[in-house]
Amino acid sequence: MTHRPAAAPPKVTKLNRVERNAWTKQKIFEAATKVVGKYGYAEASVARITEEAGVAQGTFYNHFESRQELLDQLLPKIGLDMVQFIRARTGTAHAARQEIERFSAFFDFIREVPEFLRILNEAEFFAPSGYQKHLDNISIAYVRILKRVRLAGAIDDYSDDEFEAIVHMFMGARGYLSRRYSYSADGVTAVPDHVITAYRKLITRGLFHRSGDNDDER
Repeated sequence: MTHRPAAAPPKVTKLNRVERNAWTKQKIFEAATKVVGKYGYAEASVARITEEAGVAQGTFYNHFESRQELLDQLLPKIGLDMVQFIRARTGTAHAARQEIERFSAFFDFIREVPEFLRILNEAEFFAPSGYQKHLDNISIAYVRILKRVRLAGAIDDYSDDEFEAIVHMFMGARGYLSRRYSYSADGVTAVPDHVITAYRKLITRGLFHRSGDNDDER
C-alpha cells in the first residue's frame, strides 16, 4: 500500500498590521463601553479600561492621545453602531411601518448595549464634543431618511428644518421611554407592548387628528 503523508494542518490566517490595530482599537472601545457603563466617565480610568480590554497601557496610547480623546469618541462610535443595528432591522414596508420598526429596534439595541443610556446621559458633561457629534450624526442620518420618504411621496408639507425638529422629538421620546420602561435595578428589559402600540397610534393617526380637520389650529 502506498503511504501518503498526512495533510498539513490548515494555516491560521494572521491579521496584518492594519487589521490588528483595528481589532485592538475595537477591544478598547468595547472595554470603555463596559467600564463607563459600570463606573461612569469620572471613574473610567485608563488603567480600568486597559485591564478590561486585556491590553497594556502603552498600547492604549498607540491608539488614543489621551483618555479624553477616547471618551470623546465613545458615544459617537456607539451611536453609529446603533444606526447600523436599526438599519439592519428595518424592512421595506410603508414609511410609517418602517418608523415603528426603527422605534422597536432602538429598544432591542439598548438590551444589547445596556450601557448606552448612562454613556449618553453623562456625555453632555464629561465628553461634550462627543455628545454633540453623536446628536449631529443621528440627526443627519434621520433627516436623510425623512427626506427620502418625502421624495417618495409618503409624507409632505414638512420642511427640512421641521424634519430636524421632529428627529429631536423622536430622540427625546426614545430616551425618556427607555428610562421609564426598560431600565431597572434588574437590568434592561424589553419595552412593554403598550409603548409600541401607543407610538404606532401617535405616528399613524396623529394625537389630535380628526377626519376632516384642517391642519391649522381652530
